[in-house]
Amino acid sequence: MSVQFFSKLSQNYIEILDDDEYYDVTIEVGEDPNVKIFRSHMIILCHRSPFLRRALASKKKNDNNNLTHLKLSNISPEIFQIILKYLYGGILSLNEHDILNIFKILIAAEELLLQELVNYLQNYFIENKIEWLEQHFELVHRTTFKSNNLSEIQQFCIDFMAKSPEKIFKSLDFTSLPEKFLISLIKRDDLQMKEIEVWEHVLKWGLAKNQDLIPDPDTWTDENFKMMENALQNCLPLIRFYSLSSKEFLHKVRPYRKLFKQQLYENLLNSYMDPDIEPNDNNISLPRNIKIEGVIDTTIVNLNIISIISRWIDKVDFYSKFSYLRGLYLPFKYELLLRGSRDGFSLNKFHELCDNKSNTVTFIKVKGTGEILGGYNPIIWKFSNSSDWGQSLDSFIFSFKDKDKFNNPILSRVKNMDNALYFDSNYGPSFGDSDLKLSNYRCYSTDPFNFNYNECRQKHYEKTIRDTQGEFHVEDYEHNNLHSIIQNNLVMFTI
Repeated sequence: MSVQFFSKLSQNYIEILDDDEYYDVTIEVGEDPNVKIFRSHMIILCHRSPFLRRALASKKKNDNNNLTHLKLSNISPEIFQIILKYLYGGILSLNEHDILNIFKILIAAEELLLQELVNYLQNYFIENKIEWLEQHFELVHRTTFKSNNLSEIQQFCIDFMAKSPEKIFKSLDFTSLPEKFLISLIKRDDLQMKEIEVWEHVLKWGLAKNQDLIPDPDTWTDENFKMMENALQNCLPLIRFYSLSSKEFLHKVRPYRKLFKQQLYENLLNSYMDPDIEPNDNNISLPRNIKIEGVIDTTIVNLNIISIISRWIDKVDFYSKFSYLRGLYLPFKYELLLRGSRDGFSLNKFHELCDNKSNTVTFIKVKGTGEILGGYNPIIWKFSNSSDWGQSLDSFIFSFKDKDKFNNPILSRVKNMDNALYFDSNYGPSFGDSDLKLSNYRCYSTDPFNFNYNECRQKHYEKTIRDTQGEFHVEDYEHNNLHSIIQNNLVMFTI
């Protein structure tokens, strides 16, 4: 049986720190006027810190085994005293130090290659001190991005920059960002910035790498463009130029056309001159997943889908197969009237909350497939004891494979305005009498009011919106009332 007496061993080693007889290393720590010399022991330092092992090996070789002296100007005496206690006794009591000093301990531990301590302190900050990291982001970012060994803190910085870029770019010199971290940031789908702003910041970053360049590209020579192209060669493929408006492309991208490979620029130019031309590039990134408060309350769709549906409603580029590549078009607020998982899946609840409201959009998530089905109704819904038709020229139904696959949606407009909507005592929202409907057949269920017979069979609309026609089950559905918000300046990223 092995008995481990670590507590006593740790205490004995800490006592060695006060030994004045057997030390063989002196370490000068700090900068004037805050400098202190520590006495230490080579055997302990070499086995506890790879950094100190290399430094001491070099000194020992050069100084012929005399008393070795090191200088560590980047670490304060107060922090090094804490580090020494850890090196000798394996003890670190975080309760004895304020958060700023704990952060300084982390930076010192990284410099001395104390991986065990680095890992522990990174986890401590990520799990317990996120608020402090956010409040002191400029310090955290500036300090940790000099290192190759603080990956968790650096990942926090990238995540925070993606979430709150407006705070970051105003509070620090982002042009000092290493290229690999700039790339990590601009490649993210969830970067909360307009694409034109991403492009403008990347240009500023590139100009900072070529400080002799005048910012005006009209003054650049071919050699100047080549210098800038070299600086941005790894960033340019990550800018989602297809998401820009035609005006942004004309004024913000065209002056820099010599930065681009000819074929790429021709593809971009063609897409803005004729939106029906299919891009030749198979690796075009979709618009970023921008989060905009106040547009919709939903658990089924995202803003990319909302943008596409809004284009269909307003008939903005709705014939273009590639409008989904453009920036978000959000001229409406989608007011949630009903959510099945919140309010129930019943005929009564639908008619109670949704009747007599015009300009509504229904979203349906199909159980088992993740498909999203839905339809737009410009007129009101109503309850009818006898079957009745609703007339509309502008209603349509649609489908998406799921909320993250919106590049190949199916849009099906009504063929005959007289058969656009169907009102019946057993029906909820119904486009045509079977093209897309939620309904109830009382013989199908012990609950005579819930939707239990939902159907999707092409009849009164242009085409089917599902691969298989027939019945389906609903996982959840939402019904929204549209309100124009153009006058409130809430249209974001429009073409």
